[in-house]
Formats: sequence, structure tokens, C-alpha cells
Amino acid sequence: MLLVAPISLDLNQVLSGNPIQFSNSISLILFLSLLSIAPFFLISVTSFLRITIVLGMLRTAMGTQQSPPNMVIIALSLFLTIFIMSPVWKKIDNNAIQPYNKGQITQDVALKNALDPLRDFMFKQVSDKDLSLFAQFAEINIKSLKDKNNVPTYVLIPAFMISELKKAFMISFVLFLPFILIDLLVSNILLSLGMMMLSPVMISLPFKILFFVLVDGFNIIIKGLVESYTR
Repeated sequence: MLLVAPISLDLNQVLSGNPIQFSNSISLILFLSLLSIAPFFLISVTSFLRITIVLGMLRTAMGTQQSPPNMVIIALSLFLTIFIMSPVWKKIDNNAIQPYNKGQITQDVALKNALDPLRDFMFKQVSDKDLSLFAQFAEINIKSLKDKNNVPTYVLIPAFMISELKKAFMISFVLFLPFILIDLLVSNILLSLGMMMLSPVMISLPFKILFFVLVDGFNIIIKGLVESYTR
């Protein structure tokens, strides 16, 4: 037997623009709906995309196969994203969630106040070239892009994502260089010794791990990723 909680709305409250307090059942449904799209927004409008790609490329450059595992990379990327995005989420809580719960602002104002910190974060990272590309696809005057308020969110998000992809691959290219040099050095040494049947990867892997540990690679990479967002 399916029980449906009755919904009672005051018409005067709706017309006056005051925030509507939903019942516990409706609030639970809305919360579960937000959870279903949370991964989508996590990838689209945060630093998660760049961090995940860089850490995945680092594992490929070192040639360690499945070490660290995917779960470790995802977990580290998630906590770094929480750390980097915490100032943005604090602004959303202070400017949108708390005032709306107290009945100080309407739902439309709360949504706008929640989007503004995210838009400011994306504008700091997006490339003008990528923004102009999607503005052209959306048939928006490029001159109007000088004012951030004239840029729709549906244009800003894909431009931000491809900018993040570009920066992630640029960082990955720099990460690959020292490990490629180690592979070339080991290959030339084995070739000069006549050990052509011996796989260079088997010999170079311990040296790459040793090199990465000696230079404190994780500290350098994580520091660079965090500073790229906080500067």
C-alpha cells in the first residue's frame, strides 16, 4: 500500500514570494534527487576534473600499472576538491542556504546567490578562447562577454570543462618528461651492454619510483595543483 503525504500550500504565501517550507517527505525526495546529480556537478563545476586527470597521468608516466589503485586516486581527488572548493561552498552556505532557511530570501534569490560563487570560480579558470568558442555556438555577441553577468551558465560550464582538460594535459606533459628521460637512459645502457632481450621497463621502474620518492613528488604535484586554484 502506497502512502502519499498530502501537500498543503498557502496561495497567499506563494503570491507574496515568501519561501515555502516543504514537508519532511518532500524534502527527502528533493534531497535524494540532488544526490543523483551530485556526481555530474562534481565533475563539471569543480577542480575534480583536473586533479583526477593529472593523478591518472602520473600513474601512467611512472608505469606502475594499477598502483595507486583507482579508488585511491578518486578518494584523493575528492578530498583535494573539498579542500579547494571549501571557500566557495562557505559563500554558498552564508549567502544562499542559511538566509533561505531563515526565510530572509526567496527561492529564486537563493539559487542566484548559490550560483554566483561557482560562476566566479569558473571565470577565474576558464580560457577566453574557450569561452568565445561556446559563445559563438550559442550565437552570443562576443563583445558582451566582457561583462560576466551577460555570460549564461550553460555557456560557461562547457568552456570551463575544456579549459580544465587543456590545463590537465599540459601539466601531464611536464610530468612525463623526467620519466621518459629515465626510460631513454636505461634503454641506452642496456643496449650498450648488449642486453637487448631484457625489458627496459623492468629496470627503469625502480629508478623512477626512487626518483619520485627522493624529490618528494606527491608534495610537489599536490602543491602545484592547489596553488593553481588559490593564486
